Amino acid sequence: MLLSSTPLLSNRASFFCRPTFGLFSARRNLTVSSCSLYNFPNNGKRAKSILHFEENERRRLLLVFLVASGLSTALPSSGKTKKQNPYDEKRLLEQNKRIQRENNVPDDFPNFVREGFTVNVVTSDKYVKRDSGLILWDIAAGTGDCPKDGQQVTFHYIGYNESGRRIDSTYLQGSPAKVRMGTNALIPGFEEGIRDMKPGGKRRIVIPPELGPPVGPSTFFSSKQFEVFDVELLSIQDCKRRTIGFYSDVVCS
Repeated sequence: MLLSSTPLLSNRASFFCRPTFGLFSARRNLTVSSCSLYNFPNNGKRAKSILHFEENERRRLLLVFLVASGLSTALPSSGKTKKQNPYDEKRLLEQNKRIQRENNVPDDFPNFVREGFTVNVVTSDKYVKRDSGLILWDIAAGTGDCPKDGQQVTFHYIGYNESGRRIDSTYLQGSPAKVRMGTNALIPGFEEGIRDMKPGGKRRIVIPPELGPPVGPSTFFSSKQFEVFDVELLSIQDCKRRTIGFYSDVVCS
């Protein structure tokens, strides 16, 4: 805005007004005329009125600039958002039970309600959950001592996935499995579940993914799921190392 003044010899207030071409808008040119106060020695009220007028003009120009340049404050939108359906746990539970019935699962088999990466394990009161996440059910108690590191355990097992489909069985293979404890030969959840069993005992072990087998293209398992194993511990053998010449092995009996 251009402001100019011309001195006068009298004591009266005088103005020199010049039109000022302001901001350019997409619709029209705004022409603003303003006058500057030169001298008001005896009229303070009129001086304040002129200053107030100039302040309002500056505010109006600022508002026009914001509107013309698209910098006005955005208004909140009130569009409708799509509501997500509530989590239907009952429906998913019935679906898992139906699939398990088709796979002829044994009695009191745990149910798995999966929603994305979250899995809720539904079991009867016969099961016990440990702090590690392992879930156990002692079907039959054994007798004797529990296996120790370095000892060999002989056991039968049947493995199931979440849908109750059988994935492995030593009964079908015709011979039990034999593994030395403490050698990392078993997945962590399986070794924890069998470590406090006694010979003759039968236990169902529900292994969470964090205690299960590794997942990848080079392994049998393609996704992180719960695994269920029915285990029957047959016997425990002591083992000792035997060396003959340059040959050395471990013998368990």
